[in-house]
Amino acid sequence: MKMTDKIRRLLQKGKTAQEIAAQLKIKPNRVYTVKWLDAKKQKPSKIVNAVQEMKATLDALDKIKDKPKKQDWGIALECRDHPPADLVNHPPHYKSGGIETIDFIEAKDLNYRLGNVVKYVSRAGKKASDPVQDLEKAAWYLQREIDARKSA
Repeated sequence: MKMTDKIRRLLQKGKTAQEIAAQLKIKPNRVYTVKWLDAKKQKPSKIVNAVQEMKATLDALDKIKDKPKKQDWGIALECRDHPPADLVNHPPHYKSGGIETIDFIEAKDLNYRLGNVVKYVSRAGKKASDPVQDLEKAAWYLQREIDARKSA
């Protein structure tokens, strides 16, 4: 069994860092390092929190509001009861869940890369484009943001 696993097991039993160090004949700093690394792994990043919060908000709004039925927008353009969709200012694929993606991005004050992550995640499967491609684009922008923060 690895030393880190032994340390984790003893920590779970409620032993102090000093007790563990004495029992395993190691320096207490090693115990503290394992504790710090485990705490760091459990704490999600701000990016993950923002995406999870956005998904939760969109899911909650989907439950509250009646979802519009999918329709042929060509027919809707001819119908008086359904005004044509404003595909430039308010495209329907960015308004899922009753909130526009741009409003969420601006409310969270996200930068360009993170804004694109939110944009592509929120529209995946709601536009004529391939949903997997949208998610791949979101992952690409997210990786760029991670790389930028690591090199900063």
